[in-house]
Amino acid sequence: MQSSDLEKVAVRTSIITIIINTLLSVFKLIAGVLGASMALISDAVHSASDVFSTVIVLIGVKISSKKADKKHPFGHERFECVAAIVLAVVLFATGAGIGYSGVENIVTGAYNDLEVPKVIALVAAAVSIVVKEAIFWYTLVAAKKVNSSALKADAWHHRSDALSSIGSLVGVVGAMCGVPVLDSVACLVICVMILVAAIKIFIDAVKKMTDEACDEKTEGEIRDYIASCNGVMSIDELLASILGNSV
Repeated sequence: MQSSDLEKVAVRTSIITIIINTLLSVFKLIAGVLGASMALISDAVHSASDVFSTVIVLIGVKISSKKADKKHPFGHERFECVAAIVLAVVLFATGAGIGYSGVENIVTGAYNDLEVPKVIALVAAAVSIVVKEAIFWYTLVAAKKVNSSALKADAWHHRSDALSSIGSLVGVVGAMCGVPVLDSVACLVICVMILVAAIKIFIDAVKKMTDEACDEKTEGEIRDYIASCNGVMSIDELLASILGNSV
């Protein structure tokens, strides 16, 4: 896919997710305050961080879509990978923060001091899970369509928010049922899932940054195309590497 098409898809996807995340963050913050749920208020802040991550994607895609110039004769596509690496680090930090919070609450027994949340907090957490999961799939489909590492990283950031909302939901239900420690236990499980996703995204982006060879299927297609050209007798050697999202 051409860089102009990548930019159009990425910009459209990013703007839509920014709008939805902003509205969702405000909704969860209000519901958290009215419903006396610290977990939901923290979740609202997490959703707000998604807006920041999507802005990073926009900047990365905008730069990577620029045409080659004197300083960058091979184009700017690797900047998109840089954006993915930044998001992977942010995602890792988010997961680590959730895990630390869960461990701290369990060790100190802080979960016993939490106020019992109200029904509005339960509803808001449930709505957040549905909305964030929908945003995750919407962004992931767009990422696969244009083969964008940054969009893929952003999609998983949305998934981390959906998982965080599940933790909030478990915490709210647990507090209502007299088992508030469930919130902290859920945080640990969510932490592991987010960290694994962050590491995978980071490794994928680094591979594209370091001229890793393309897969055998792509190399075979290149060989077939070259062999089909008039005048080609044989192919002595073929060296092909990944440059950003291109080969």
